[in-house]
Amino acid sequence: MSTVRIRYQTIEFEDVDIHLRCLRDKQQFSDPLGEADTLGISSAQWSLFGVVWESSQILANKMQDFDIKGKRILELGCGLGLSSILLNSRKADITATDYHPEAGKFLAKNVTLNNGDDIPFLRADWKDDNLGLGKFDLIIGSDLLYEQDHIELLSDFIDSHANSECEVIIVDPGRSNHSRFSKKMVQLGYTHKQYKPKERDTNAAPFKGLVLSYQRG
Repeated sequence: MSTVRIRYQTIEFEDVDIHLRCLRDKQQFSDPLGEADTLGISSAQWSLFGVVWESSQILANKMQDFDIKGKRILELGCGLGLSSILLNSRKADITATDYHPEAGKFLAKNVTLNNGDDIPFLRADWKDDNLGLGKFDLIIGSDLLYEQDHIELLSDFIDSHANSECEVIIVDPGRSNHSRFSKKMVQLGYTHKQYKPKERDTNAAPFKGLVLSYQRG
């Protein structure tokens, strides 16, 4: 990772500031051992885990006052871990996952940067049925549906790790796959609703996406 440029960014919430070690920009790339290439992550996609996206900020904003009492929580596609670190600051039972080979390293550094407790992390492929993750009461993620085959993979993965009573929250930036994903989740037995998030800042451009919410039990 010594060949990439990094920056430090602070995301402000009502009760806490989260400090993040990020990639400097989306032009950064380093895969000397070919790990990302082996996983099918191209040089153009490599940096996407390491920058802060608006959808991840909206998810974290929702998590700052979400009811977490007694819930085991799973974040999918955590990237830099913004929502996981915010939940960790609230002493939530949070486990983070991502497919990118560098995500776990960045998450660990960012947890340290925020003086938090260790967050369990697993590099997860949604095709893998034997990860040993167990079941969760709340499953969250942001911008997960950027490929058409993610509809089946993600819905089946969520269903296999959802407790009999489970809530799923995904912030989607407006990609074309979310309606078919919602239809699949309903077929799996989840109720579904979607809504526009409240604007975080009156000076910010309106968010073009949706918060997708699913519930079972």
